[in-house]
Amino acid sequence: MSKMRVIGSVFATFLLSACSGVPYAQRTQQRQDAYNAAAGAPVRSFRFLGRMWSWEPLSDQQLVVYTQPKQAYLLDVWACPNLTFANAIGLTSSIREVSANFDKVLTGRPYVPCPIIKIRPIDLARLKVEQQAQREVDMQPRSDTPASPSPANDQP
Repeated sequence: MSKMRVIGSVFATFLLSACSGVPYAQRTQQRQDAYNAAAGAPVRSFRFLGRMWSWEPLSDQQLVVYTQPKQAYLLDVWACPNLTFANAIGLTSSIREVSANFDKVLTGRPYVPCPIIKIRPIDLARLKVEQQAQREVDMQPRSDTPASPSPANDQP
C-alpha cells in the first residue's frame, strides 16, 4: 500500500508541476533578473552573526543570503556545482564579517568551497516591486465579433 501512495504522490507532483504555464528555466531567469535589478552597488563585506535566516540559490554562480528577515545580500561566487542542489550551506567569516575575495560558501563535505567574488545588498522593497511587475498579466478584452469561420469542405 505504501508503494501506491508514493507512486500516487509522485504522479500528483508531476501533474501539478506540469500545470505551470511558465517553463522552469524562464521562471528561474526571471527570479535571477529580479534579484539583480534590486541589488545595490558592491560592498566589501557584511556582518554575519553565524546564523542565516534563509538562503536561495539563483544559479551555480549566484545566491541570495538573508541574514535577517529584512536584510539580504546577493553573492556572486565562482562556479559552484552543488549550489543549486544543496540542502544547506555555510559561510566562512572572520570576526563576524563575510568578505568578498576572502570568504567562501560551503555546500557540503565532498565539494570544494566556493569563493565569494562579489557582495551586493538587496533593496527588498525594490525586489517586491520587481516581482510584482513579473506577475502582471497583459490582459486584453475579448472581441464580441465572431472569429473568421474555418474553411469547410463544400464538396459532396
